[in-house]
Formats: sequence, structure tokens, C-alpha cells
Amino acid sequence: MSSEAISSADYIKHHLTNWTYGQSPTTGEWSFAHTAAEAKSMGFMAIHVDTMLWSIITGLIFIYFFTKAANKASAGVPTGLQNFVEMIVEFIDTSVRGSFTAKNDMVAPLALTVFIWIFLMNAMDLVPVDWIPEASKWVGVTFFGADPHHVYMKVVPSTDPNATIGMAFSVFFLVLFYSFKNKGIGGFTAELTLMPFQSKNKVVQGLFIPVNFILEFVSLIAKPISLALRLFGNMYAGEMIFILIAIMFNAGLVMATLGGVLQLGWAIFHILIITLQAFIFMTLTIVYLDMAHSEH
Repeated sequence: MSSEAISSADYIKHHLTNWTYGQSPTTGEWSFAHTAAEAKSMGFMAIHVDTMLWSIITGLIFIYFFTKAANKASAGVPTGLQNFVEMIVEFIDTSVRGSFTAKNDMVAPLALTVFIWIFLMNAMDLVPVDWIPEASKWVGVTFFGADPHHVYMKVVPSTDPNATIGMAFSVFFLVLFYSFKNKGIGGFTAELTLMPFQSKNKVVQGLFIPVNFILEFVSLIAKPISLALRLFGNMYAGEMIFILIAIMFNAGLVMATLGGVLQLGWAIFHILIITLQAFIFMTLTIVYLDMAHSEH
């Protein structure tokens, strides 16, 4: 925690505020927000720079190591990196074979990307909460003369609903694309209007159509929303717990010792959470795409 005396509420608020670039509603100029209130006032078109930055960095880490393993792959004795990558690829391949019944060469690479990328973004939660924000604060103050209280750096992209919603809707658009491609407009429309209530009487079936549409449309829209909010909620709660534990380090020796034990325990348990959340997002992506390829 910073050596400057700030309240626990300000500390939590600072760590949960994104580094935001957007258009000021008062001046109309594009700039970085200096306060959380200013960032909020920038509205929908504002960019969370830290979310974009760490998403790109973790994506590049994924590309670098998997490309390195692919380039150095050999039929002889494999290296440790090659063993690790092959184990993950085999795990993804097994998951896809078990959940995806159609044939689409895009699904397995997509599942691999989703799992590893989300896992790496989630894993940023294991970095001590003050390390990167304090380093960013030092850079901002030293080189740019910024107010240390106005330098924000939120390092876990999956604790930003903009990131999780963006990924979820990307999957959703793929589901819609393959639904139309494989079933046609008529087939997809029939799925939304002729189920779950059916009748051989055409008049009764016609009365069922609006009811079926409401039920199926809600179910359809719930897919990306549940994908996004499940990941965001779990990771945001985990980050909040790390921040609350970090506050204990400024509350005396006894509380600091207890905080260290709690932090270690939560970090070990959190490894399971970050892996599980990446796996759930990947599995549901596969299942939703399988549904898009299936005909009722």
C-alpha cells in the first residue's frame, strides 16, 4: 500500500478505477480522466486503456510462447515448453470432441484461444495488488508530473465488464452467424417461434408463436449476458478480496501477519477459480456453437 495516508475507502476506490481516456462532456476535448467521477462522465465511448493494455499484453504472451513451442516442436525428446503446450492442446481437443458434434475447423482453435487468453487475464489477479499500480504511479509522477492520486492502473482485464461483455458478444455473434449459415433464416426463425410449446392445431400453434418467441428470445439473449457476468462477477469479487486483505498490512504487525497468511491461502485457492472460470467460458462457447450447428 502507498506510504501516503489515505482512507481504506479511497484505497479501494482507487484500485477499482480504470485508467480512462475519453471525451470530456464539459469541454468536448479527448483526454485522460483525472478522477473516477470524470471517467464516469465520459460515457460509453470512453476507452479503458489499462484493460486494453493488459488484454493485448496477455494475448501477446500467449502468442509468443505457443508460437515458440510450435517452431521448436520435434518428433524427438520434447522440451518442457513443448510438453506443456501439447498437454493443453490435447486437453482442448478432448473438450471439443466431447462437446461439439458437428465439423468446424474453427472451433478448436477458438476454444484454445478463449481458454488460454482468459486464463492469462485472470492470472493477473495473482500479482500483488500494489505492485503495478504503485509502479504506474511512480512513472506518472516522475516523468509526467501527474497527481499520484489520479494515476489509475487496473491490471485484471476480466474485472472490467467491458472486456467480458466484449468477449461474450463476440461468441454470440459467431453463434448467430453459424445459426443462420447452417439452418437458414427459416430454420432459425422456426427455432425461436415453434418451440417449446407445440400443437397440431394450426390456430393454437399460431397463438403459441408469440409466447415461444418471448421464451426463446430471452434464452438466446441470456447466453452472452450469463457468459459475461459470470466471469466478471467471480473475478471482481476475487480482486476485491485481495484488496481488502492488502488493507490489513497497514493495520499493525498482528494484522499484517494475518493478512499475509490470508493472502497466501486466497492466492492458492484463487488459482482454481481463475482456471475454472476460463474453462467454463470455453466450455459454454463450445456448447453454444454446437447448438448453432444442430437442428432440432
